[in-house]
Amino acid sequence: MEHSFLVACFIFLSAAVIVVPLAKVTGLGPVLGYLLAGVLIGPYALGLVADPETILHFSEFGVVMMLFLIGLELQPREFWNMRVRLVGLGLPQVIITAALIAGIGIFVGLQWQSATVMGLGLALSSTAIVLKIIDERSIMERSVGRSAFSVLLVQDVAVIPFLAVIPFLVIPELAAMTTTDAHATDLVTESGWQSGSRVALVFSSMYLAGRYMLRPVLRFIAKTGVREIFTALSLLLVVAAALLMDWINLSPALGAFMIGVILADSEYRHELESNLDPFKGLFLGLFFISVGMSIEFSVFLNNAWLILLLVAALAIIKFGVLYGLASIFKFHIADKLLFATLLAQGGEFAFVLFQFALGAGALSPDLASLLNVIVALSMIITPILLIVFDRIVTPHLSSLQSTPSQADDDISVRNRVIVLGYGRFGQIVTRLLTAQGFEATLIDHDPEQIELMKKFDAKVFYGDARRLEVLQSAGAHKAEIMIISIHNPEIVSEIAAMVHKQFPNIKIFARAGGRNHAHDLMDIGVHAFERDTFHSALQLGIGALMSLGYTQARARKLAATFAQHDVEMLHEAYQLRGDDEAMIGHVKSARELLAQVMQADLDEFDAELDATSKGAKTTAEK
Repeated sequence: MEHSFLVACFIFLSAAVIVVPLAKVTGLGPVLGYLLAGVLIGPYALGLVADPETILHFSEFGVVMMLFLIGLELQPREFWNMRVRLVGLGLPQVIITAALIAGIGIFVGLQWQSATVMGLGLALSSTAIVLKIIDERSIMERSVGRSAFSVLLVQDVAVIPFLAVIPFLVIPELAAMTTTDAHATDLVTESGWQSGSRVALVFSSMYLAGRYMLRPVLRFIAKTGVREIFTALSLLLVVAAALLMDWINLSPALGAFMIGVILADSEYRHELESNLDPFKGLFLGLFFISVGMSIEFSVFLNNAWLILLLVAALAIIKFGVLYGLASIFKFHIADKLLFATLLAQGGEFAFVLFQFALGAGALSPDLASLLNVIVALSMIITPILLIVFDRIVTPHLSSLQSTPSQADDDISVRNRVIVLGYGRFGQIVTRLLTAQGFEATLIDHDPEQIELMKKFDAKVFYGDARRLEVLQSAGAHKAEIMIISIHNPEIVSEIAAMVHKQFPNIKIFARAGGRNHAHDLMDIGVHAFERDTFHSALQLGIGALMSLGYTQARARKLAATFAQHDVEMLHEAYQLRGDDEAMIGHVKSARELLAQVMQADLDEFDAELDATSKGAKTTAEK
């Protein structure tokens, strides 16, 4: 037994270490990497592990911990800040998609219980995949990114009631084949008031314990300073909550989520998160491997065309619902397409839901296997759909933009300065200019940002700065300066190139995302650019030097020397673009030269300071 367990651990970890990094490098993502690893070692491929069910039950603990951590993140004020998107986008998406899919299932002859479970599971999208894509594309600050996150948040929370409702969707014939647990049977035979009393007792006890007992315990453990005991307590909370839910025949994940929400405003939430996060990742990865192992490829081979048709149907239904909701919210055409594409796949929590429904007797084994294959394939095609979006759809968006979902504002004002993008960066630049009496025409593409600025009496015009007619309407042909302060480097470069070509007399001041983007802007020929983190990092460095004993003047002198040298190095490196060996040699020599230059400037600064001090002393003596 011990030998076989060690061998299984070796196989699982080896598969994860080999396959997951490859999946990440190729753009498929870690979740699909785990799924593929499970497929390879499972009974339907290499057959290295023959019994995925045992591992699956053990690894479900990762899902329980994930929901505990989701609960920790869900503070009331965060819900309130996103209330419009949560209620207007997330909730309708889940309800409409689930209803459509369930209705189709009933229409084709499924029992209503199984059709409902299918609709609920397929309404979910992949949190892991979508959040990774949002992070890679740096679109969380954009409306499309925040909207996608809001939908995912609603879906993650919806998993809890979905799991809770499955016991009420049990099909008697299936339950007879799956239910052998005496405890579960006792619960079924309990009277309604006994079962209700048990549930009420558990929920009230959890709330009272979480509010009034756990915090003193957490405080006491924290004071001991024994980190591993805090970790043990974190695990104990999750296990205890799961056991309580099991006692009342509800999903263990529901208990973990509830205790997480109760502790969300606790001062120890970050410590709890940091302690459990490694365990969550490990067990969740194990869960996905187990799911991959359990995918029956005999099902796919026997029904290949049907499954491919169902995957396409799922993507089309979800895409249509999401696109329609984005249209109601008046997204730009490009954002509507990206938003719908991002969330058009099935999600990892569908595996959890279907597995739970299978065990409860709400899904047949054949249907559960079919749905698992459909969800896995829909997740696999997501990177492919995004490649199609980037390489085929995006280049043709200019023709679609002639009829935008929200009409651009008629910009009748004429100012010497035009600012494109009125986020944090653009606001700072604009405030500096307006403080000196220079009025600026402000254009942004985020309706919510524009509405927010109205509360502060700031007039910001709606418009997509990538469209030439918008800039013409803003009077770009007469303006002297155009400041491009948009967060996305690709959009900044696109706009800068268009402005440089169409309005050659205007001076372009652009926000650069980094050194490579700065080189791109130099290629375009902008008048000036600033890297958005450079000066803030220098100021932080000055503060650090002062904390280490340097005087303010000395620290500022060093920072000024460093900044001048870095700018010179940036322009020198521009001449070496494309020659990797020359670039590496240049960086090494520049690093050595920087130390020499800074020391020379520092010696000169000290000499001037000594001369000034001696002069002042001589004057005082006279």
